[in-house]
Amino acid sequence: MTSPIELYFWPTPNGLKISIALEEMGLAYVLKPVAIGKGDQFKPDFMAISPNNRMPAIIDPDGPGGEPISVFESGAILQYLGRKTGKFYPGDERARVVVDEWLFWQMAGVGPMFGQASHFRNYAPNLVDDPEKIAYGVARYNNEVNRLLGVLDRRLDGRAFVAGDYSIADMASYPWIKIAAVFGQDFAAFPHVQAWLDRIAARPAVQRGVVVGAELRRPPPAPGSAEQKEAAKALFGQTNASVTAALKGQA
Repeated sequence: MTSPIELYFWPTPNGLKISIALEEMGLAYVLKPVAIGKGDQFKPDFMAISPNNRMPAIIDPDGPGGEPISVFESGAILQYLGRKTGKFYPGDERARVVVDEWLFWQMAGVGPMFGQASHFRNYAPNLVDDPEKIAYGVARYNNEVNRLLGVLDRRLDGRAFVAGDYSIADMASYPWIKIAAVFGQDFAAFPHVQAWLDRIAARPAVQRGVVVGAELRRPPPAPGSAEQKEAAKALFGQTNASVTAALKGQA
């Protein structure tokens, strides 16, 4: 009997991409929580499979040739799982190029820009003693979130999904796009995006995937609290020296 895939995970949009994909593809998996607010991502055992000290990552015991393989970076994981199963990642090269374009659009644009919008709204006021800089950061990244929603809305005009058929490109974007309202975005301005969100949310596998790790979710720590400061230290401001120290057990 094939051993389940090990999913190194925390319930963030990047983690949920992979839980959704595993549910959609019908693959057995076990959860390996990586408490990013407590610095688990810097533990040597985890960094051995994710050298960028970011989750998600997977270990597939039944990799190519029947040998185990580890994969880090959510986009690479989605491509690997799509190739492994032959699902949601077309074999035809022209169709695959379109999926890759929109997958990398998410990886290079949506994830980083939405992440920065979240940072300046939720953490920067507690890290930077300069209201003007905070306001600039909030506006800068909220505007970029708005621009990206416009790109997606135009793309979805006349299409059910970003690459035509439902694919890993949709799975990559969905967990991020659905939280845009948190950044003050009005989905009434993006009707095609809202319809796309509704279509994806209605899928049973997505409904299962988005609640994975629900028991791990906690309310955001109170601003200025010791818990908030611990999380900020683990999530932001690392340097090569601090990561190296963590690997050596000196942090």
